[in-house]
Amino acid sequence: MTEKAGSPQARTILQQCLHARLQVKPGDDESEAEWVEINRGMVIYVCFFKGAIEDIIPKMVNTLLNLKLCEADSGKYVSVLDLPGSILIVPQATLGGKAKGKGMQYHNNIEKDQGLQLYSSFVSQCEKELALSIKSSENGTIVQHGTYGNRQVLKLDTNGPYTHLMEF
Repeated sequence: MTEKAGSPQARTILQQCLHARLQVKPGDDESEAEWVEINRGMVIYVCFFKGAIEDIIPKMVNTLLNLKLCEADSGKYVSVLDLPGSILIVPQATLGGKAKGKGMQYHNNIEKDQGLQLYSSFVSQCEKELALSIKSSENGTIVQHGTYGNRQVLKLDTNGPYTHLMEF
Protein backbone atom coordinates (compact mmCIF):
# COMPACT_ATOMS: atom_id res chain seq x y z
CA MET A 1 0.00 0.00 0.00
CA THR A 2 1.46 3.38 -0.96
CA GLU A 3 0.90 6.50 1.06
CA LYS A 4 -0.78 9.55 -0.40
CA ALA A 5 1.39 12.65 -0.62
CA GLY A 6 0.95 14.70 2.52
CA SER A 7 -0.41 11.84 4.62
CA PRO A 8 0.72 12.16 8.22
CA GLN A 9 3.39 9.78 9.51
CA ALA A 10 2.48 10.29 13.16
CA ARG A 11 -0.22 11.74 15.39
CA THR A 12 0.40 13.08 18.88
CA ILE A 13 -1.67 14.53 21.66
CA LEU A 14 -0.05 16.81 24.22
CA GLN A 15 -1.57 17.16 27.68
CA GLN A 16 -0.22 19.56 30.27
CA CYS A 17 -0.14 17.89 33.69
CA LEU A 18 0.51 18.55 37.35
CA HIS A 19 1.14 14.85 38.05
CA ALA A 20 0.83 11.70 35.95
CA ARG A 21 1.25 8.05 36.85
CA LEU A 22 1.33 5.23 34.28
CA GLN A 23 1.15 1.52 35.00
CA VAL A 24 3.74 -0.15 32.77
CA LYS A 25 3.31 -3.68 34.08
CA PRO A 26 0.22 -5.13 35.73
CA GLY A 27 0.50 -6.93 39.03
CA ASP A 28 0.07 -10.67 39.33
CA ASP A 29 0.21 -13.34 42.05
CA GLU A 30 3.99 -12.97 42.38
CA SER A 31 4.58 -9.23 42.03
CA GLU A 32 2.93 -5.86 42.41
CA ALA A 33 2.12 -3.62 39.47
CA GLU A 34 4.96 -1.41 38.20
CA TRP A 35 4.37 2.31 37.66
CA VAL A 36 6.30 5.28 36.29
CA GLU A 37 5.35 8.81 37.21
CA ILE A 38 6.16 12.45 36.67
CA ASN A 39 5.23 15.63 38.44
CA ARG A 40 4.63 18.90 36.61
CA GLY A 41 5.18 18.69 32.88
CA MET A 42 3.62 17.16 29.81
CA VAL A 43 2.12 13.85 28.74
CA ILE A 44 2.77 13.03 25.08
CA TYR A 45 0.59 10.35 23.50
CA VAL A 46 2.10 9.10 20.23
CA CYS A 47 0.95 6.91 17.33
CA PHE A 48 2.85 6.13 14.11
CA PHE A 49 1.19 5.41 10.78
CA LYS A 50 2.18 3.17 7.87
CA GLY A 51 4.94 4.84 5.89
CA ALA A 52 6.50 6.56 8.93
CA ILE A 53 10.29 6.69 8.84
CA GLU A 54 13.03 7.54 11.35
CA ASP A 55 13.60 10.94 9.66
CA ILE A 56 10.40 12.31 11.24
CA ILE A 57 11.62 11.82 14.84
CA PRO A 58 13.92 14.90 15.18
CA LYS A 59 11.20 17.20 13.81
CA MET A 60 8.59 15.74 16.16
CA VAL A 61 10.81 16.02 19.23
CA ASN A 62 11.96 19.55 18.42
CA THR A 63 8.40 20.75 17.82
CA LEU A 64 6.79 19.02 20.79
CA LEU A 65 9.40 19.98 23.37
CA ASN A 66 9.74 23.59 22.24
CA LEU A 67 6.07 24.56 21.78
CA LYS A 68 4.93 27.09 24.37
CA LEU A 69 2.07 25.08 25.83
CA CYS A 70 2.92 24.82 29.53
CA GLU A 71 1.61 27.37 31.98
CA ALA A 72 4.37 28.75 34.22
CA ASP A 73 3.69 30.09 37.73
CA SER A 74 3.59 33.57 36.21
CA GLY A 75 0.67 32.57 33.97
CA LYS A 76 2.88 32.90 30.90
CA TYR A 77 3.07 29.98 28.48
CA VAL A 78 6.48 28.37 28.01
CA SER A 79 7.86 25.17 26.53
CA VAL A 80 8.22 22.07 28.70
CA LEU A 81 12.00 22.62 28.49
CA ASP A 82 11.65 26.19 29.78
CA LEU A 83 9.15 25.28 32.52
CA PRO A 84 11.19 23.09 33.29
CA GLY A 85 8.95 20.08 33.34
CA SER A 86 9.13 16.32 33.08
CA ILE A 87 7.72 14.32 30.20
CA LEU A 88 5.65 11.13 30.18
CA ILE A 89 5.45 9.43 26.77
CA VAL A 90 2.53 7.07 26.23
CA PRO A 91 2.28 4.85 23.14
CA GLN A 92 -1.29 5.28 21.93
CA ALA A 93 -2.19 3.15 18.90
CA THR A 94 -5.86 4.13 19.21
CA LEU A 95 -4.96 7.61 17.90
CA GLY A 96 -4.75 5.93 14.50
CA GLY A 97 -8.34 4.75 14.52
CA LYS A 98 -11.02 5.66 12.01
CA ALA A 99 -14.71 5.18 12.63
CA LYS A 100 -16.39 2.72 10.30
CA GLY A 101 -20.02 2.13 11.06
CA LYS A 102 -20.29 1.60 14.80
CA GLY A 103 -16.72 0.34 15.18
CA MET A 104 -13.15 1.53 14.85
CA GLN A 105 -10.56 0.37 12.34
CA TYR A 106 -6.80 0.74 12.63
CA HIS A 107 -5.68 -0.20 9.10
CA ASN A 108 -3.42 2.84 8.76
CA ASN A 109 -1.35 2.08 11.90
CA ILE A 110 2.25 1.01 11.44
CA GLU A 111 3.26 -2.64 11.91
CA LYS A 112 4.05 -3.42 15.57
CA ASP A 113 7.80 -4.08 15.14
CA GLN A 114 8.33 -0.91 13.09
CA GLY A 115 6.21 1.09 15.54
CA LEU A 116 8.28 -0.19 18.47
CA GLN A 117 11.48 0.90 16.71
CA LEU A 118 10.15 4.41 16.02
CA TYR A 119 8.68 4.70 19.53
CA SER A 120 12.03 3.71 21.09
CA SER A 121 13.83 6.25 18.90
CA PHE A 122 11.30 8.94 19.87
CA VAL A 123 11.81 8.23 23.60
CA SER A 124 15.61 8.27 23.22
CA GLN A 125 15.55 11.57 21.33
CA CYS A 126 13.30 13.15 23.99
CA GLU A 127 15.69 11.94 26.71
CA LYS A 128 18.66 13.47 24.85
CA GLU A 129 16.91 16.82 24.37
CA LEU A 130 15.86 17.01 28.01
CA ALA A 131 19.42 16.14 29.11
CA LEU A 132 20.76 18.99 26.93
CA SER A 133 18.37 21.51 28.49
CA ILE A 134 20.22 23.45 31.19
CA LYS A 135 17.04 24.30 33.13
CA SER A 136 15.84 20.69 33.03
CA SER A 137 19.22 19.34 34.14
CA GLU A 138 19.40 21.77 37.05
CA ASN A 139 15.89 20.89 38.23
CA GLY A 140 16.12 17.12 37.86
CA THR A 141 13.30 16.79 35.37
CA ILE A 142 12.95 13.42 33.69
CA VAL A 143 11.48 11.51 30.78
CA GLN A 144 9.34 8.51 31.67
CA HIS A 145 7.58 6.29 29.17
CA GLY A 146 5.12 3.50 28.79
CA THR A 147 5.64 0.12 27.18
CA TYR A 148 4.82 -0.20 23.52
CA GLY A 149 2.08 -2.66 22.57
CA ASN A 150 0.67 -3.18 26.07
CA ARG A 151 -2.49 -2.00 27.75
CA GLN A 152 -1.63 0.53 30.44
CA VAL A 153 -3.45 2.37 33.20
CA LEU A 154 -3.00 6.15 33.34
CA LYS A 155 -3.78 8.45 36.27
CA LEU A 156 -3.55 12.13 35.41
CA ASP A 157 -3.95 15.35 37.35
CA THR A 158 -4.21 18.48 35.26
CA ASN A 159 -5.11 22.09 35.91
CA GLY A 160 -7.54 22.13 33.04
CA PRO A 161 -8.32 20.18 29.93
CA TYR A 162 -5.46 21.69 27.97
CA THR A 163 -4.97 19.21 25.15
CA HIS A 164 -3.46 19.63 21.68
CA LEU A 165 -3.56 17.31 18.68
CA MET A 166 -0.62 17.48 16.28
CA GLU A 167 0.21 15.52 13.13
CA PHE A 168 3.61 15.14 11.52
